[in-house]
Amino acid sequence: MAGIGFELKKLFSKRGLMATVRAYGYAGIVTTGPMLLGVVLLLGLTLIMYYGNAMQNDRELLLSMVTYALLTSLTVTSFYTMITTRYTADMLYSDTRHAIMPSFFGSLGMMLVTGGTAYGIFLYFSGVQFSYQVLSWFLFLVLIVTWTETTYLTAVKDYRSILIAFVVSLIIVFALGFTLVAFTDMNPVNALMIAVIVGYSVLATWYFCLIYKYFPEGFGSSSTFLRWVEKYPSLVFVGAFVTIGLFGHLVIMWTSPLGVQVRGLFYGAPQYDVPALFAFFSILVTTVNFVTSVEVRFYPRYKSYYALFNERGSINDIDTAENSMLKVLRDELSYLGQKQLFSTILFIVIGTIIIQHFNLGFTEDMLGIYRVLCVGYAFYAIGNSTMLILLYFSDNKGALMSSAFFCVFTNVSTWLLKDDYPTFYGFGFVIGGIAFCIVTFWRLAVYVKKLKYHTLSEQPIFARAKEGFISGMCEVLEARAARIQKSRRKYYDDKMEEIENKNINSEAEHEQKI
Repeated sequence: MAGIGFELKKLFSKRGLMATVRAYGYAGIVTTGPMLLGVVLLLGLTLIMYYGNAMQNDRELLLSMVTYALLTSLTVTSFYTMITTRYTADMLYSDTRHAIMPSFFGSLGMMLVTGGTAYGIFLYFSGVQFSYQVLSWFLFLVLIVTWTETTYLTAVKDYRSILIAFVVSLIIVFALGFTLVAFTDMNPVNALMIAVIVGYSVLATWYFCLIYKYFPEGFGSSSTFLRWVEKYPSLVFVGAFVTIGLFGHLVIMWTSPLGVQVRGLFYGAPQYDVPALFAFFSILVTTVNFVTSVEVRFYPRYKSYYALFNERGSINDIDTAENSMLKVLRDELSYLGQKQLFSTILFIVIGTIIIQHFNLGFTEDMLGIYRVLCVGYAFYAIGNSTMLILLYFSDNKGALMSSAFFCVFTNVSTWLLKDDYPTFYGFGFVIGGIAFCIVTFWRLAVYVKKLKYHTLSEQPIFARAKEGFISGMCEVLEARAARIQKSRRKYYDDKMEEIENKNINSEAEHEQKI
């Protein structure tokens, strides 16, 4: 993320309204693109099915299949996201770029095999017809690829191509879906599932080309990134807890009085799910602002502060840099909360009017749930942004604790309120979001009071690598990969040495001319 913020700073340095709009657009698509695409698609499919006079059961089944694929794929990838992000960042820092693509293929392969097998078994016993099973399974696999690519996409600076890929994918889905539904006799569920799969496939292919262009070489074992599981075990669960907390309340509400059995093992709660989709858009302002504001302004102070430790800065310089960094952090988190508050009020007031104007089938109860969930998403967005700051300071334990609180409070509260208290539907997510904010702010305040202690005194006197079963397995696989890739690696090293010598000779010739 720091890399994105650094590059976006160049975009925001340009003057003019269009330059600012373009910078915000790039930030929004890069940080929320695939997930935003999923939400927009769900809403778009709802409209196509609604105005296409499709049967209500078909509409609910389509939304359930897409929702199941989205939530399940996000849950599977959430166990890998933080680890692969940290691994990629470390490889970039150590200038070991050739180890990045193997980790991409390795993590992707593990998720496709384990997740694809488990989801395939679920679909086999789901009770829906075979064509629906096949299409749902392919959509799940494509989503796994897309979410995995998003992790590595943060290192790619080709914002224009990322934005074009997003827009093209969206156009393809709606154009193909409308064409198949309006001009063919194809089952509307099959037609729109095909359209969604094609759209995400285009996006995944485009993203892969961008990543491969940036990281064309790959050497080493595809399992090396698993060593980071032993180095940073808490990161495995941070992403999982946040994802389960973010979407768990939806699944729990499927078992509430609002829940319906769509078909077979596919359940849903349209009166809760649809308002949640609309409320989700209220956090986009905070998500984009975190990148464009907190990271762009906070990161330079953060970088300067820690550079003083490596460059033997004086105590006075370190204290001054720390005060400056923390002041910027406090200001930006304050602005973040104010902007989210304004966005939430705007979505509650204006969003209610728009929803009623377009006659989307919202009842008064659904509008009430929508307003409550807008508040819940506001607390979640602020809490999640603060948790990311904890990860900036390498407070992995704090991030794990806060994400666990969010997950537990959200799901337990939703479960307790789902049967006997229909007036409080959505309040479980609000309670979880409030707990998230309280814990992350408390942890951040306590942590930064002893920032120098955490930076210096918590480090071990002697560095010891954590060796376990995973490391032993990785050593065997790395040795095997080294033997297989020996000739190709030698060619790569010779090529890099040749390039380095040319650069040295060019600099020497330039100095002689001067």
